[in-house]
Amino acid sequence: MDTSTRLLMFLDVVERGSFAKAAQHRNIDRSVISKQINKLEEELSVRLLNRTTRSFSLTAAGAEMVKKAQQLRKLLSETQLLAENYHTEPKGLLRITSSTIIGRRYVQPVVNEFQKRFPQVEIELRLEDRLVDIVGEGYDLAFRIGEPKDSSLIARRIARNRLVILATSQFLATFGEPKSMADLSALPAASYANEGLRFTGINYLDEHNEPQEVTIKSIFRSNDGELLMMKVLSDTAFCTVPAFLIEQEVINGQLIPLLTNVTLPDYSALYAVYPHRDLPVRTRLFFDAMKEYIGKDTPIWEKNIPNFDNLYGFKPTIKAPLF
Repeated sequence: MDTSTRLLMFLDVVERGSFAKAAQHRNIDRSVISKQINKLEEELSVRLLNRTTRSFSLTAAGAEMVKKAQQLRKLLSETQLLAENYHTEPKGLLRITSSTIIGRRYVQPVVNEFQKRFPQVEIELRLEDRLVDIVGEGYDLAFRIGEPKDSSLIARRIARNRLVILATSQFLATFGEPKSMADLSALPAASYANEGLRFTGINYLDEHNEPQEVTIKSIFRSNDGELLMMKVLSDTAFCTVPAFLIEQEVINGQLIPLLTNVTLPDYSALYAVYPHRDLPVRTRLFFDAMKEYIGKDTPIWEKNIPNFDNLYGFKPTIKAPLF
């Protein structure tokens, strides 16, 4: 193992916060990491880390070496990108991360067709509902709901993400059909919740186009969209969910959109996120394939809700005529 490789391993330890996490990421034993960092310090004749039994801290020299290691990683990435873009046929490993539902329903079908066209491209698809560190964990492309807060990442909008309020006919027979948002607030609801986010109400626009919010009576919460749908299909709750969660449930009559005259603002859009502006050929081609599959104007999932363009106050963008 050469100095540059050890330097990148040192950067892994610092960015992940522990030897154990760096070892887990690299799928090697923790002792290997420790041994290689010791060798790096011997080669450079300087201490990089002050270590205790449970933690470490950077020395002044270590902090400077982190900067150099980051520059080295960027240089190696750019060098590899330059070489890859000379390939006439895309090849190599493409690492993608996505939220679970988006990955299963919309990324995996694209993966299957993509590898039929480009069999020399290997794809690793990791489904994570947590916020993934794209650069630190070495991903080429991520699909996320919502634009990333990290301004160093490149984000491109793929599709809008509209909301729909849903219940079953049996639920309405049991609890009554709501005639207003106030009525809805009294009904049992299923809602999304995780460690950092909990939906306690529904945002909408009133007749004066002013933003309003109605509190919901949530009797079931989950961080999994498919579980929310299962709860609604049990006839015991309604839910407000992004349209991408809908498959054939509305078309076959299992679910009924409620209060379709109410104007609901769009939820956060679907974005493709990547670490560098200049994409390798395989990444750019996969991004294009994903956009084509989702749909240029109308997202593929909206076709599962009949007449959706006329529901919830939606105003499609009117394109100016070309002369």
